[in-house]
Amino acid sequence: MKSKAEKSQFSKLISDNGIWVVLVVLIIAITIVNRNFFTPNNAVALLTGEAVKGVMTFGVTLAILSKGIDLSTGSVAALSAICSAALCQASTSKLWAGLPTMPAIVGILGGICIGLIVGFANGWMVAYLRLHPFIATLGTQLICRALCKLITPGPVSKLTPGFRFLGNGKVGPFHMIVIVMIIMFIILAFMLKMTRFGKSVYAVGGNDQAARVAGINVEHTLVKVYMWCSFCAALGGVLLAGRSDSADPANTGLNYELDAIAAATVGGTSQTGGICRPSGVIAGILIMGVINNGMVMMGVNDQMTFIVKGLIIIGSVAFDMRKNAVKK
Repeated sequence: MKSKAEKSQFSKLISDNGIWVVLVVLIIAITIVNRNFFTPNNAVALLTGEAVKGVMTFGVTLAILSKGIDLSTGSVAALSAICSAALCQASTSKLWAGLPTMPAIVGILGGICIGLIVGFANGWMVAYLRLHPFIATLGTQLICRALCKLITPGPVSKLTPGFRFLGNGKVGPFHMIVIVMIIMFIILAFMLKMTRFGKSVYAVGGNDQAARVAGINVEHTLVKVYMWCSFCAALGGVLLAGRSDSADPANTGLNYELDAIAAATVGGTSQTGGICRPSGVIAGILIMGVINNGMVMMGVNDQMTFIVKGLIIIGSVAFDMRKNAVKK
């Protein structure tokens, strides 16, 4: 009996932490192919490179948890990046001529406010117009990207040092962009585990009708979910602009929503809603980062990287659906 109990505990341990086993196996495999992968410098490059996508993943996670999706995050990041960067241009040839250079905090808050407005619109369409999240956020994705190109045909660059600090600065030996990602993860974990809102999101994603019976305001919860999602996207856009010292209407945040969805799904956030472990989301982000970074170091063609990401998304969703079908 003891042996069976021990085997059961071991199986549960592997089942609960299998995503971390996959991460370790990936790191070992890539290190065998290229020994320069497992070095402190490359670890820093990997974390700083994936920090923005990580922040955006924390937003998408809530949308998926509520049995929804958000395809607009990359375009929201671009729109927020362009507007916040335009407020903090240090050069004489500004996008908005005549506008004085604003303090960094004004630019940052301006970009985040734009994200919150888009998030409210997404949430309102999903909650009150009963549009499918795929359709609602696909629409805002196209609108936000078009607005970026209408605002400026080219990159907004030469930003103030204060604005760039958030994406490119350091606090001692630690990169600010990584610190922001860690803070956002702590907020996400606390929100999901310790707040009424987090428990409501789980309930809505698991069964929205049962959530209504339990007294949860489903519509308000969904609006907050999509506002959080766009807040994370906008913050990601501000970080991107600060890191690269520019915001490009065509390329900033392009396809970032796919990486965010892939990371959240690989991390165990169920596409059927109601299931998510914050620690798994972090593992998913790191796995996608290891794949991105490792394939670059191995000299793999960019298009092959997209193929691998696509297969990961399909495989993760298929595995999730099969697992839930077995439970039922």
